[in-house]
Amino acid sequence: MYSDLVSVPLTLLGLLEREPSHGYDLKRDYDTFFGRGKPLPYGQVYSTLGRLARDGKVLAGDAEPGDGPERRRYVITETGATEFEAWLTEAVTPEPNLQSLLFTKVVLALMLGRDAHGYLDTQRLAHLRRMRELTDLRRTGEIVDVLLADHGLFHLEADLRWIDATTGRLDQLAAKVRA
Repeated sequence: MYSDLVSVPLTLLGLLEREPSHGYDLKRDYDTFFGRGKPLPYGQVYSTLGRLARDGKVLAGDAEPGDGPERRRYVITETGATEFEAWLTEAVTPEPNLQSLLFTKVVLALMLGRDAHGYLDTQRLAHLRRMRELTDLRRTGEIVDVLLADHGLFHLEADLRWIDATTGRLDQLAAKVRA
């Protein structure tokens, strides 16, 4: 029912279930826990909160004066809490998806008579570089960073196993895709 990608609206609802918050606080918490490498733009925070309010999932409080722009405190509604609970308790579709960019590039390289071995070697090096970065993060990061790095490392390890297996079967795959 729900997308397996990070859902900004549902994540914001979860943050609001914890406590009523201003948009600025929601952005800060989102970026701290979920926005590694991809912070949430302020415009997206407020447009998402606007849609959630329109759909009856949050209530926007009255504007509060302050040193900067007016601030509104947002509160999750029963409708929002019910939707969040349904999303939170639903299992994420297990990976892998049987469509993969890596696979697509290998097949196209073979179909077009290009160097699939070279592509796989280049990809292997890119994966190993990223694994070194994530390993460094595991050594120096806080628990949130460590767990996210573990997740990334496990996926990269699986990709490397696939790259190795595919490299060993390229002739067989080439015969199939060129037939």
